[in-house]
Amino acid sequence: MTKIKVSELFYSLQGEGYHVGVPSVFLRTFGCNFTCGGFGMPAGEKSTERDTIAFAHKNTAYADYKDLPLVHTGCDSYASWDPRFKDLSPVLKIPAIVDEMQRLLPGGRFGRDKHLIITGGEPLLGWQKAYPALFDEIRERDMGLEHVTFETNGTQELSDEFMEVLSDEVLSGGLTVTFSISAKLPNSSGEKWKDAIKPDVVVKYTDVPFSICYFKFVVSEQADIDEVNRAVQAYKDAEVDIPVYLMPVGGTNQTYELNERNVADFCRDNGYRFSPRIQVPLYKNAWGT
Repeated sequence: MTKIKVSELFYSLQGEGYHVGVPSVFLRTFGCNFTCGGFGMPAGEKSTERDTIAFAHKNTAYADYKDLPLVHTGCDSYASWDPRFKDLSPVLKIPAIVDEMQRLLPGGRFGRDKHLIITGGEPLLGWQKAYPALFDEIRERDMGLEHVTFETNGTQELSDEFMEVLSDEVLSGGLTVTFSISAKLPNSSGEKWKDAIKPDVVVKYTDVPFSICYFKFVVSEQADIDEVNRAVQAYKDAEVDIPVYLMPVGGTNQTYELNERNVADFCRDNGYRFSPRIQVPLYKNAWGT
């Protein structure tokens, strides 16, 4: 029986990018190849907030994922990949996952305006072999899935087998596939350019028939914009010319609000699209939103 290690499974509004505001089931898988410790920190420094939380968790401070504190700096979904919190992410069989999706969805069904979002962590890192069984289970229950989004950092190649499955789902099953590509900029995330900017990987996402692909970069200062421009050119050189959204850094209201206006102005002045992160002002970026 196929299984996935699940950090979160919840129903909310898509907070970012192309489909912002669409009611969606979020399946957050466990595991990532990045830590993104630089978010919200001065250039060259890494956040240590999650280390303090991990120390408390080791001493049994938190019994449930939703009890974990939010962070002002670093990755705001830290518990979805940091092995010190892996005990809070159960390994679930596909039928159990779909049972919960049906419970969460109004009427138990997806549809044009109720999407499935598979996020992480990095959802393409280790779970590509599991998703065909997930799609099969949803289809067998006649749940009306029309749209799936993969929220990826753009570093994980699609396997030939999964590429074939996605193409089949699109051409035979009428599924629309979106790749929301949150490529990590070294200045803001702290990750290395050679590890984070992978045009040869992303170009394959655009090969999925009728796929919707777009970039969303987390930025806060001019140095980030300079890296966005460099990255966009690198992708264009590989024939990846897709919409670009800029988002304010910040997993809490205080940090987010400090950056929101500047990022909007950056978008206006550089010809990029602005994306809010509506989960921050609406829900304070709480777990499960």
